[in-house]
Amino acid sequence: VPLTACRASSRITMASLLAPYPGKQYLIGGNWKCNGTKESTAALVATLNGAGDIPAWCEVVVGVPSIHIGSVMGTLRKDIAIAAQDCSATGMGAYTGELSAAMLADYGVKWVILGHSERRTNQGESSALVATKTKQALDAGLSVMVCVGETLEEREAGRIDAVVLDDHMAALKGKFSEAEWARIAIAYEPVWAIGTGKTATPEQAQEVHASIRAWLSTNVSPAIAKATRIQYGGSMKGANAAGLLSKPDIDGGLIGGASLKAEFISGIAAVAPKP
Repeated sequence: VPLTACRASSRITMASLLAPYPGKQYLIGGNWKCNGTKESTAALVATLNGAGDIPAWCEVVVGVPSIHIGSVMGTLRKDIAIAAQDCSATGMGAYTGELSAAMLADYGVKWVILGHSERRTNQGESSALVATKTKQALDAGLSVMVCVGETLEEREAGRIDAVVLDDHMAALKGKFSEAEWARIAIAYEPVWAIGTGKTATPEQAQEVHASIRAWLSTNVSPAIAKATRIQYGGSMKGANAAGLLSKPDIDGGLIGGASLKAEFISGIAAVAPKP
């Protein structure tokens, strides 16, 4: 995992915030999805601000609805970075309703979530489109969480590799330099476990994560395979986070419902085992 700036609690010294953590950092991502009024978003920020310390071996990012990014950026604790939940496949120009990666970067956003299963399903986003958006984001200086994962029907039909590796991951092959890959995380989200209360067992998740890492080693490079953080994104919560994060190829989480609670920090980031 690339060394990044230590994202420790706002209650520790600025010197330690600037010092790199000498080892693996988990990437704990939150996805607020299409949730939040002005009032409830302010309350959520207050909850996260008071949710306790973040271990130095965790990098924490929250995906905020675009309309709330400005207000959250001004009030959220500084050891939590902000992600957008999507960006356009185009730059600035005559693209009514779109939000370009360059606009997000100019505003101070550091990350973007791309290819989430809800967008692949509800907006019909193809893997090729996700790859194009990823390139736009990287060119703008953003880091990217690229989501991949199979449905229950695909899993039961034995098509996990066909979907996750041969479609979702294959669309990324040959598109990015190794320097760009250093700003990409892969979020494995078994679609059947998102928002259902069901969770892949740590062993099931580890198996797919190991397959993704092997794909990266073969199709990008062994160094990138070792460095890339692969997050688990299927109903991670306080009750199962420690078990999932203990697996060798699970390098973090992309968390939905639990990211709207103090549990996101106190029950997930705070229990990540020290590497």
